[in-house]
Amino acid sequence: ADLAREDVNFISNFEPLTKRQVEDMLDKVVDFDAFTEPMKRLLRQVEEGEAGYIVCSDNPRRIGGVPSKNPRYLQDRPDMVNPMDRYVGEMGTRMYRRIPLSKPVPMPVTSVLSGRRNNPPDRDKGIRSLAVYNPIHYQELPELFMDYVCSLTGKSPSTTGAGSEGALTKGPFNALRTTADLNTALVSMILTGLSGFSSAAGHVGPNNRFDHDISLLVPEIWCRLSPNERDPDFLISERLLEPVKDITRPDGTVIPARRLGYRITRRFVTRFFGRVFDNPATVFNDQILQPELQDPEAFADGIEYIMEAYQRVAQRYFDDGSIEDACPPLRAILHIMAFGNYEGKDERDPEIRKLFTLESLLASEWYQQRLRTKQSRDQALWARHVETLSQYLAESRSLPGTFRSDLELRQAYAKDMLEKVSSPDYLETLSHSLGADPLSQSS
Repeated sequence: ADLAREDVNFISNFEPLTKRQVEDMLDKVVDFDAFTEPMKRLLRQVEEGEAGYIVCSDNPRRIGGVPSKNPRYLQDRPDMVNPMDRYVGEMGTRMYRRIPLSKPVPMPVTSVLSGRRNNPPDRDKGIRSLAVYNPIHYQELPELFMDYVCSLTGKSPSTTGAGSEGALTKGPFNALRTTADLNTALVSMILTGLSGFSSAAGHVGPNNRFDHDISLLVPEIWCRLSPNERDPDFLISERLLEPVKDITRPDGTVIPARRLGYRITRRFVTRFFGRVFDNPATVFNDQILQPELQDPEAFADGIEYIMEAYQRVAQRYFDDGSIEDACPPLRAILHIMAFGNYEGKDERDPEIRKLFTLESLLASEWYQQRLRTKQSRDQALWARHVETLSQYLAESRSLPGTFRSDLELRQAYAKDMLEKVSSPDYLETLSHSLGADPLSQSS
């Protein structure tokens, strides 16, 4: 429907078709009938009109005679295109929560599902499988942050192959070491209790290609779940999530598939997909829910590939010294990823998992240091404001009266804030906040 719009569209990598080419498409009745109604209407209009060129959903741009694998377009914001939908949603929420018209309606984000791009193996090109995840996975924080550290992505049409995604995208925009972002993300997730769910795109197993269809489907499912139904403990207790089990090869080698966490089961599909589909049992078969059934060897090799990437990426934190900036839970995970253990323990050890709990975070010295750092930086900020305003007022004798009065009010406010952030009570108010990363001189 978006590509069939008659107003302005922003489209990339679709083939410009002439009127003659469209007429040829219309002559092939069976093929033409496979288009959706909006695209049919658009193409018929071209036949009747004087258009020079047009694009359609089935014809990506040809480069060297081969269709591009990377067609794209910019979607208009649905809330701007259909403002009535947003208005109805906001007013319904306002009435349900009894929020008066004079106050805004907060819309908190209650779920964040990371996206994965997975690829099947391509043995001729030496590309190994990443299609080991089923449509929805849940990982507890130790396993989740192994994934975040590595940020492994599958082969994409816009890249040369699979790899650690952050390498080409993060550096130009953020000069800080990665540990600063990881430390803060970890504190955020522990404090808020955000669950580590993720969805797959591209391939689920080597034989099932979904592109981004799952990325569109999962939000439709997720927004229809109650807060209780989205709780991982509930989903596990009801066998709606199952743990992925380790794989033991004939030679006794253990492949730690457990690090994939938990995945949705047939019970999950039966219970929740009926809220979107008339016949939910037919949406995902067992080979999609359990990708190892498609190709056990490709599944095992895919997990080994992920573990090798974990080791390779984690080793860099030791090579460049940024391991010293990692908070204790993150430091433990980096050791386990790089060397298989931390002080003789792997991620399954209760002492390691305890590091990722709220109670451990609030009681830890490293978190208290983040709070003290935040207070120190706030003190420096407001002291600078006071100094700047005082200096400007002292040097500027001929300011208009109203402007001087405004600056004096700002000066008084800055002094009040400096006194506030310098008090011992301010440190207590920072508890349960992100604080600030101390950052070593080398960062």
